Amino acid sequence: MNEFSICQKINALILSNNENGARNVLITLLDSLENSNVPYSPLVNYFIRTLGLYPYLQTETSDWQERFAYEVFQVDTGDGKKTLHREQSYLLKLLLEGKDIAVSAPTSFGKSFVIDAFISIKKPNNVMIIVPTVALTDETRRRVQRKFAKQYKIITTPEVMLGEKNIFIFPQERAINYVDKIKEIDILIIDEFYKAGIKFDKERAPILLKAILELGGASKQRYFLAPNISDLPENVFTQGMEFVPLDFNTVTGGT
Repeated sequence: MNEFSICQKINALILSNNENGARNVLITLLDSLENSNVPYSPLVNYFIRTLGLYPYLQTETSDWQERFAYEVFQVDTGDGKKTLHREQSYLLKLLLEGKDIAVSAPTSFGKSFVIDAFISIKKPNNVMIIVPTVALTDETRRRVQRKFAKQYKIITTPEVMLGEKNIFIFPQERAINYVDKIKEIDILIIDEFYKAGIKFDKERAPILLKAILELGGASKQRYFLAPNISDLPENVFTQGMEFVPLDFNTVTGGT
C-alpha cells in the first residue's frame, strides 16, 4: 500500500468536488491502516478533518487543527461526550434551533447520536419516537434506557402511567393509543417515515399516517428520518418541514 499515492488520489477527488468518492477512498485507507496496526499520519488526519469524519481522528498523531476539530465537535450523548461527524453536527444544530426537519441519509449515518445529543442538551419533557418494528422498539429502548433512565420514564407499552418526563418508543400501532393521553410533545421523531406511503406498506401505512397527523398536531417540533429519498412532497403531514438530503457515507459505499 502506497499511502502517499492514495492521499494524492483523495486530494484529486476533493479538488474535482467529488467528496463522496474521496470519502470512500479515505475510509478504505483507514480500514487498511487499522488492519495493519499502522497509526494515521498527520496527512491522513488532515483528510479526515477535511472530509468531516471527525470521530475517526487520531489526536495523538494529529496537528493542532485536527485536535481542535475533534474537541469542538464533541457533545454529550447521554453516556459521556462523543465526537460527531460534520453532518451529524449540522442536524443537531438545526434541531437545537427548533427547526422541523425531514432527513434523508444513509443507514450508516449514525442518527441515534443526533437524537441522544438533542435529548441530553435540550432536556425536553416528552419525546415520542416512532419506529417501524417491535424489534427496533426494543433495540431503541435498550439504548435510551442505558442513557436516560435516571431522568426519564421510558414507555414502550400502552396503559402505562406517565412520569414527569417521558420518552415514548413505539411502533405506530402502539403510538395511536397515546393520542388522547399526551397534551404536549416536545419532539416527535419518526424513523423511516417514507413507510407512510401506501406503495411501501399498504396495510400499516394508514396507521402511521394517522399517528403522524394526530401526534404531529400535539408536537412542538418534528424530526423525520428516512434512508435515501430524493425529495419531500408537500402535504399535510410534512407541511412546514425543511427537507435535508444528506449523501454522507461513513462506511465504504455509504451502505
